[in-house]
Amino acid sequence: MGATWLGHTRLAIVDLEEGDQPIGSGEGHWLVANGEIYNHEDIRAETSYPFVTDSDSEVALAAVLSDNPAALGDLRGMFAFIVAGDDGEAVVVRDPVGVKPLYWAHVGGVVYFASEVNAFDEGIREHIREFPPGYRWDHTGSLSRFRDLHVPADLIGSRDEAVKLIRETTIDCVRRRMMADVPVGVFLSGGLDSSLVAAIMADAAPAHTIHSFAAGTASSSDLAAARAVAEHVGTIHHELIYTADDVVRVLPAVVGCIESYEPSLVRSAVPNYLLSQMTAQTVKVVLTGEGADELFAGYDHFREITDHEALRDALVEGISGLHNLNLQRADRVTMAHGLEARVPFLDRDLVNLAARIPIEWKLPGEYGQEKALLREAFDGWLPHELLWRPKEQFGDGSGTADVMRDKALSLVPDEGWSTERVAGLPRPRSREELAYQRMFADHLAGVSPELLGRFATA
Repeated sequence: MGATWLGHTRLAIVDLEEGDQPIGSGEGHWLVANGEIYNHEDIRAETSYPFVTDSDSEVALAAVLSDNPAALGDLRGMFAFIVAGDDGEAVVVRDPVGVKPLYWAHVGGVVYFASEVNAFDEGIREHIREFPPGYRWDHTGSLSRFRDLHVPADLIGSRDEAVKLIRETTIDCVRRRMMADVPVGVFLSGGLDSSLVAAIMADAAPAHTIHSFAAGTASSSDLAAARAVAEHVGTIHHELIYTADDVVRVLPAVVGCIESYEPSLVRSAVPNYLLSQMTAQTVKVVLTGEGADELFAGYDHFREITDHEALRDALVEGISGLHNLNLQRADRVTMAHGLEARVPFLDRDLVNLAARIPIEWKLPGEYGQEKALLREAFDGWLPHELLWRPKEQFGDGSGTADVMRDKALSLVPDEGWSTERVAGLPRPRSREELAYQRMFADHLAGVSPELLGRFATA
C-alpha cells in the first residue's frame, strides 16, 4: 500500500494547547478531523484508550481503533475525519447529518479527500463527488453506513407529552453545544428558531455573558425582532447594518465561498457571510437555528401537502438533503472567517424525537402558526408577539433579497439570456442564476454538474 498524506488547518475550540493535529496514537496511527464531538468526556470515561490530549477529536481516533463495532455510532456531534496508519491503512468517516462537508475523488489509483471542492487541483475536479453522510470508507474500498439518520421508534401518544419532550430535548441539545474553551455566541435573526436557541443559552449561562449577533439592511424586520429578543433574554447584542454596496462588494466572494450558484442559497448566504465577518471579531463558536423547519414543517411549501405520508416523506427528504443546502451555506460562510457554526436542532436526539411525533400534529394551521408544537413547548420563554411571529426567509427578512436580485439582473442582458450557457453547467433557470453561474465558473471551473445536484442540459 502507498503512503497517505495528511493536511489540516485547525480552528482551536477545545484543548487549545495540546489539541493540534494530526493527533497520533503512539502506535503508528494519525487523525485529522473537522468538527466537534460533544460527548467526548462521556466516551473518555467509558473506554480504556490511552488518551494523550483533552481534545474532543481524539475520541474519533479511539473509536476507529476500538474493537467495538458500535463505537463510531456512539459519536455525537458534527464531524468528518480520516485516520491513517504508517502501513497505508486508512479510515474515513462523515457524520450522519452531513453537518461537516467532505468530498472525494478517485483518480489514477489514488483517492483524494478534502473539506472543500476548491482544495482539489483543477485537473481532477470533474471526478469529485460528495462523500455520503453517515458512511465509513476504508483503504480496501469498503464503503458502509455506520449509523442511520432516522431511527424507527413508537409514535408519541399524547400531545402534552410531545410538547414536554420537545422542550426538554431542545434544551439539552443547545446546552450540549455550548461546550468550548472559547467564548460562544448565537446568530439571532429574530425568527423563532434562533430566538429559542438564544433564550436557552441565556438561561443556561451567567447573566449577560452570551453574545448575540444580527445583520440586515436599515429597514430590516429581522433586525428589529432580534433587538427585542436580545433585550428580553439578556444577551450582549451586536448588530451589523449593511448597504447595497456591501452586498455587491461581497457577492462574488460569497458564491465562491459556498461553492454554489443556487439563487436561494446565495441570497441567504450573503447576510450570513457579512454577519460571520462581524461575529468572528468577538467569538469563535456560534449556535444557529438550522434544521427546525425540516423537523417541524416550518416552510410555507409544506402547507400545500395535505397527505400525511407525503408530508412525512417530504420532511425526511428535507433533513436528508440539508448537507448540500442550508448546512453547506452555514458551514462555508462561517468557516471562511474562522468561525464554527453549531446546529442544536440537528442533534440526533431531536431528529429522532421529531420522527416520533404524529405527522398530523405538524400540519400548519392558520398563517403564522407553523411549528405550533415548538412554540407551545416554549410558552413563556419569549413575549407572545415574538414567540408567534410569522416566519420570513433570512434573505428576505434581512432586507437583502431585492438588492441581490437587482444586482444580478444588472449583470445579465435582458435579451437572449435564456440561450446563454456557462461551459459545463446546466441551463440557467433565471437571469439571476446565470449571473451566479458566471461567478461560480470564475472560482470552480471544471466541476461536474452531478456534484452540484443538477445535470447539464443542451
